[in-house]
Amino acid sequence: MGQPINRRVLLRRTAASAAGLLILNNSHSARSYQANEKVSVALIGVGGRGSWFVGAIPRTGGNVVAMCDVNERKAEPSFEQIPHAKKYNDFRKMLEEMDEQIDAVVIATPDHTHAVASAMAMKMGKHVYCEKPLTHNVDEARTLQRIAAESKVATQMGNQGTASEAFRRAVEIIQAGVLGEVREVHAWNTGGGAGERPYPSDAHKVPDYFHWDLWLGPARERPYNSRWVEWWHSWRDFGTCQLGNWASHTMNVVFKGLKIDTLWNSDNSAGPGQPADRLIRLKAEVSGIHKETFPRWEIIRYDVPARGQMPPVTVNWYNGPGQAPGPREKIEELMGRRLDWGDTGEKKWHDHAGCLLIGSKAMLHSNGHNTVYTLLPKEQFKGFEGPAPVLPRSRGHEREWLDACRAGPPAMSNFDYSSPLTQFVLLGNVATLFDETIEYDPIAGRALRPARANEALRREYRQGWHL
Repeated sequence: MGQPINRRVLLRRTAASAAGLLILNNSHSARSYQANEKVSVALIGVGGRGSWFVGAIPRTGGNVVAMCDVNERKAEPSFEQIPHAKKYNDFRKMLEEMDEQIDAVVIATPDHTHAVASAMAMKMGKHVYCEKPLTHNVDEARTLQRIAAESKVATQMGNQGTASEAFRRAVEIIQAGVLGEVREVHAWNTGGGAGERPYPSDAHKVPDYFHWDLWLGPARERPYNSRWVEWWHSWRDFGTCQLGNWASHTMNVVFKGLKIDTLWNSDNSAGPGQPADRLIRLKAEVSGIHKETFPRWEIIRYDVPARGQMPPVTVNWYNGPGQAPGPREKIEELMGRRLDWGDTGEKKWHDHAGCLLIGSKAMLHSNGHNTVYTLLPKEQFKGFEGPAPVLPRSRGHEREWLDACRAGPPAMSNFDYSSPLTQFVLLGNVATLFDETIEYDPIAGRALRPARANEALRREYRQGWHL
């Protein structure tokens, strides 16, 4: 990736003070912004999910100055939408050549390249918005959190439900004790994984519009085969299955509402000599253990220790629960209704993802994106007003990040928060590789047992790519 190039240093403190400018400092740069000045943004990945940001960033106060994608055909509509933005295939070349013109970067590539792009941008002093999941594996999430702290840049992970009124209200309700003691949680997604698939071994001709080597990025070298790209979500080398793709949304209200994130705070640990009191334990039941792909269905039990006044809680995750034994019946019994999984109710898959927190006084159900919640039983909450708001409200997920780029308050899903969340959900993928309990120390960032599970927390990088 080459050596990071320092950003321009615009130290105009005297003039800024007189003109009322906002000053943002970090170890590499000090960028001055006038009120409402647009942030110059580069987009990495604009052919798929990234096409959303081609419109969203200009609408929310950003100026798109550069765009990058390895698939020229897929990116063409986005490239045409902002003709003045410079176009690239290699984000490394883009960042180096346009260092002086770029303030911030949005990353919406396949999961396996999130970390290398984020790391390079932050080391160059760029603010970073990275789509979920933040990274491909646990160790990368920890590394990005450290780099963000060292670089003092504004960050945000793209779990957009965090900005919703429903998410913030649900967190306030949970933390105010309205549900009572929460010791049991159920979270699900009906998607499932690919199961066993034949390893693509034959070589295909690389399309002239596709840059295979750049798409492969830090992953292991291999000949091009269209199945790697078409099914990238299915392969462990590139994707993170529904834990990364959906639990980053669905378990967000659980993670923040139940203060699970505080287990990553060293000052919140039980004390010297008591690491067991902060261990997270996971055990997976799966349709099969596959080294290259993800199981067709999985049931993962996270046993989470007490956090302050909150008691220990068991978080149950179900992926592909329609095929797994038991989850659907259990959730429907607790909720007192059938789940719309395309075969009941409106048959529109309204309940394809969601979570249910079981408290000693009441329950809270949230949808897959945490943008809608319901308190149960409903009759108990007629006329309910709830606790006074305590969390700041958002002007929108992207706008919240751009405000932070201009020296506003940190975005709520900044890397100090979204890194632990990412570690938590991706630990589930580690558990699906072992037929035994995983014990993870969130402070040390390692598995105490089995020791070999530590190999699955990280990966080797191909030559020429690093964090």
